[in-house]
Amino acid sequence: MSNANRLQEQVAKSYAGLSTKLKAAADYVVANQTDVATRSLRSVSSASGVSPATLSRLARSLSFDSYEDMRELCRETLGERSLSFSERAEALKNSQQAEQSMLDRQAAACVLNISKLGEQLNRNLLQDAVNALEKAENVVLFGAFGSTGIVEYVAYLANYFATNWTLAGRMGASLGASLATLNERDTLLIVTKAPYAKKAVRAAEYAREAGAQVIIISDSHACPAIKYATFPFIVPSDSPQFFSSYAATLSLLETMIAMLVAQSGEDASRRIRDVERRNQSLGEFWND
Repeated sequence: MSNANRLQEQVAKSYAGLSTKLKAAADYVVANQTDVATRSLRSVSSASGVSPATLSRLARSLSFDSYEDMRELCRETLGERSLSFSERAEALKNSQQAEQSMLDRQAAACVLNISKLGEQLNRNLLQDAVNALEKAENVVLFGAFGSTGIVEYVAYLANYFATNWTLAGRMGASLGASLATLNERDTLLIVTKAPYAKKAVRAAEYAREAGAQVIIISDSHACPAIKYATFPFIVPSDSPQFFSSYAATLSLLETMIAMLVAQSGEDASRRIRDVERRNQSLGEFWND
């Protein structure tokens, strides 16, 4: 896992319990790691409007021994950036934006998001989440607003190889009814991005209280559902558009599905073949 992701995960774990001042400090540190790495504490304080004492308290709240330890992690992150696509992204935003078509800008943002996902993703966390999905007695999917269609697509793929995956709150159905029977043998997977749906946060809270495993895929450490996650994933979602990009999110979800099928053995393959045969016999697909 990259140092950038380590810092963001530490912030995500503690964010809900931070005071308003510490949240503001955390937001600044995550968004301005280069400044934290290269400028003095007093200089960072002046630029951020956050007092040196508050920045030091933030470091301790994030389980660092001192501000200098947090700063050192930001320095290591800065060193990693020279090996990544971050410089290209900065060039796109600052110097090439006006000369590029919207298609070029959007495509470049999507490619960058997927590249960052590959660099930053905690592979052990990914494998643990996939194992939880495989072992679950029931898997419930939920997404609201822009995430609705994403989880419906995941449900469509899952229905090829599993019979225990369901969509919560689909077509106006009661979300509560879908969550009512969740227990420690089940897993809830939620996709939620800013602005965060209240139902997504409440669903995560309820599922965790019920003892279920909770997978949260979001776009920021500030997502209020993260604190309920057994397996939290913060996915790059930058876009020149006014909306969040789902390109990296889809890559992560499709990877999870592929891993599930790969490790599920002959049972999954047999069901996929059976579904294909039934689709063909029902004339579901076009044939000349």
